[in-house]
Amino acid sequence: MAAQPLTDDAAATDATLRALLAETLGLSEARVAAFDADTELFGALPEFDSMAVANLLTGLEERFDLLIEDGDVEAEDFATFGSLTAFVERLTA
Repeated sequence: MAAQPLTDDAAATDATLRALLAETLGLSEARVAAFDADTELFGALPEFDSMAVANLLTGLEERFDLLIEDGDVEAEDFATFGSLTAFVERLTA
């Protein structure tokens, strides 16, 4: 089954999240652009360590004007690009 087209809000979230990942992890934009929902992140990318998670959370708060509480975050949220996207969508809904 083909992926559904992104809405304007989802496309903006996707673009912001990809830019933040590239910046935080020091990855090329092209590499991050190739991520799909199943691309493994934490534990699979050596750049994505616990310090990167902390920096990513700070970046998410700044870019999406959020306050992320400890109880909002689960380890599974960082497992794949899809789970990270769902985490951001949940917080911004």
